[in-house]
Amino acid sequence: MSRIEQPAYQHEDLGVLRFITAGSVDDGKSTLIGRLLYDSKAVLSDQLSALSRAKNKRTVGDEIDLSLLTDGLEAEREQGITIDVAYRYFATAKRKFIIADTPGHEQYTRNMVTGASTAHAAIILVDATRVTVEDGVTQLLPQTKRHSAIVKLLGLQHVIVAINKMDLVEYSEAIFDQIRDAYVALARQLGLENVRFVPVSALKGDNIVSASERMPWYAGEPLLDVLESLPVEQAAGQALRFPVQWVARQDGSSADDFRGYMGRVEAGEVKVGDAITVLPAGRQASVAEIIAPVPGGTAQVERAFAGQTVTIRLAEDVDVSRGDTFVPVTDAVEPAKKLEADLCWFDDEPLSTQRKYLLKQTTNTVFAKIGAIKQVLDVHTLSHATDRHNLAMNDIGRVALTLQKPLVCDLYDTHPGTGAFVLIDEATHHTVAAGMIRAFAA
Repeated sequence: MSRIEQPAYQHEDLGVLRFITAGSVDDGKSTLIGRLLYDSKAVLSDQLSALSRAKNKRTVGDEIDLSLLTDGLEAEREQGITIDVAYRYFATAKRKFIIADTPGHEQYTRNMVTGASTAHAAIILVDATRVTVEDGVTQLLPQTKRHSAIVKLLGLQHVIVAINKMDLVEYSEAIFDQIRDAYVALARQLGLENVRFVPVSALKGDNIVSASERMPWYAGEPLLDVLESLPVEQAAGQALRFPVQWVARQDGSSADDFRGYMGRVEAGEVKVGDAITVLPAGRQASVAEIIAPVPGGTAQVERAFAGQTVTIRLAEDVDVSRGDTFVPVTDAVEPAKKLEADLCWFDDEPLSTQRKYLLKQTTNTVFAKIGAIKQVLDVHTLSHATDRHNLAMNDIGRVALTLQKPLVCDLYDTHPGTGAFVLIDEATHHTVAAGMIRAFAA
């Protein structure tokens, strides 16, 4: 095993943009991604040939149904809706991209949350033909509002509103302005920032890869140019968070017994020689060795950064188990037993304050009891109801939780990796909710 320097790890993802498409059913999310892949020459000829003969395509003759590039499940193709999250990878001369095509149907909101949880940006599609005006107020669809609220909760860095099907409204600038103004009001209510607007026709290819001659009134960039220029902000100055996933032993009877602690660096960085505290026990030690995977095997490295999976060996022989967390010795982290968190509820069965759930956070799993439902978001009015006593499927609400034992965790806004969790029903083993920690209680 050789020792090498890996300074590139800290910046390896700077050129990669992870983004999702979100919005309501039939807004054209899959078609937009298909068009993006097709017009940027990211589709192989044999794929195009297969799509032109697909039995479930919704186009005439040899015309390609671009939505089938991402709708891979047979059920998706039969029904014409996206059910699962489909990931696609492509690159231009300027950047690499990872796309998550997420479902628009309310029933599959949990899948949208899954796709958005690792994204830097969201493309919110709005169907220009389905926006209505009531009493002089432009009404966006409820699922557009719900997905926008989830994007805010998850803290995505950028939002691009693609106002789609402009070909069906005769490329009207007035309709684009009307929808843009309605979304600006929504973004203001939700607290969304860094929102951009692009009028597009995914079916016809307008403003996807190149500027559309049919909308000369739009002075902005086409969608691909916007995606290529979005900055991906790296979390700076975060303290180390290293949850231990596995304790690795090579030969317990050997005199030179090896004991390494395997896991993923959730935040910050760790260097050989760093003084760390093992929580929740509070034992202190120093880092003797860091081993990282490299092509062809493993190697000793001097440091590791957020996102890397590594093995850490300590200089001192201290008690460390799965679920423990390494933090800097200078970081006064207090394990918490009472939390306030925002929940996106996924399950058919409503949340019950009369039962316990399993809370899984990083490599820890503990019992959790819902003490109170503080408020529930009404996606129609964007108001927060404080008189609700349950969360039903696809509801978003803030709750108080009491844990069976203290957990090493952070606020989601400062450390998303250790500030996020899922709730699991103990009886059914269903994942019933995704949560983001917002506050600690005494």
